Amino acid sequence: MPIDTAKFSAHLRTRMLDRENHQILMTRLDGSDQEKDLSVPANCGGIGRIRHFRRTTSPGWPENSLPIDPAAQVLGLGGRLEQIEAIVFQNSGCNWRCWYCYVPFDRLSASEENSAWISMRDLIRRYAALPDRPKVVDLSGGQPELTPEMTLWTIRALRDQGLDKDCFLWSDDNLSEDYFWTKLSEADRKEICEYNNYSRVGCFKGFDAASFSFNTLAAEDWFDRQFDVMRRSIASGLKMYGYATFTTPDRSDIKYRMGRFVDRLQLIHNNLPLRIVPLEVQVFTPTTGRIRAEHLAALHIQLEAVEEWNHQLSIRFTDAERAQSIDQVILQ
Repeated sequence: MPIDTAKFSAHLRTRMLDRENHQILMTRLDGSDQEKDLSVPANCGGIGRIRHFRRTTSPGWPENSLPIDPAAQVLGLGGRLEQIEAIVFQNSGCNWRCWYCYVPFDRLSASEENSAWISMRDLIRRYAALPDRPKVVDLSGGQPELTPEMTLWTIRALRDQGLDKDCFLWSDDNLSEDYFWTKLSEADRKEICEYNNYSRVGCFKGFDAASFSFNTLAAEDWFDRQFDVMRRSIASGLKMYGYATFTTPDRSDIKYRMGRFVDRLQLIHNNLPLRIVPLEVQVFTPTTGRIRAEHLAALHIQLEAVEEWNHQLSIRFTDAERAQSIDQVILQ
């Protein structure tokens, strides 16, 4: 049976949010399979990790300019950066189970055994005390938007530490829930949207309903929900970017299916495909025990899918449009 996303989301939110004490249940990286993939030891009491976002990708894949270009623009770093360093904090629950996720599933179930209760104020204090701290703070998960308070409280903590002009805040969203609108007040949403040094990336987990369900274990109709959440996020004034994963066990009609996906993105805004970076799915330590024959096939089929993505963009946009920096693409 597919995941009951609405029910599971509500359950996880209850387990990982303490509004009264302004605390979030955050993933501990120490002792996890994910820790084996870290190039630098975990920090901030085992809750933070260093990630290097690199522009260069595999042959055939578009370069990954996120969050490099938005961060460089806001921070005035200048030039074309090939990589940027970030500190990543992961909340402890996710409402979907993507087989390719680099986070062990036992770190996605809001288990106190593998997590720690902490306020974002305390976590940002730990970050501020780091020597040579990264310029980018990345709120990840899990699914950060199960606890949208995490972004709000991080913004306030950065202001309290005098870091609101000195670092760039970036967060992930799997485009599943409406908690940004239903759990935060209008004033809270306005505070997030107007925070200059913040942008959000929403990840489309597939390019049609079947690939989405294959990737997430969620019901196919939640694929449509992703477009609704992206549309509403842009309309609300959030500075949105996008990722997309193209793994699927079915290679039939990829040209038509990808064309339809890009059509739907352009129904939100004509330029939206230019703000989206396809992500190559790769194997990490936590994923090795999950991979089956259909997943191995999907790793190869994604190469055909990204080739068609590249073709679709080439016939819909000029060379100049495709060459512009991703942070300069206008959506509003």
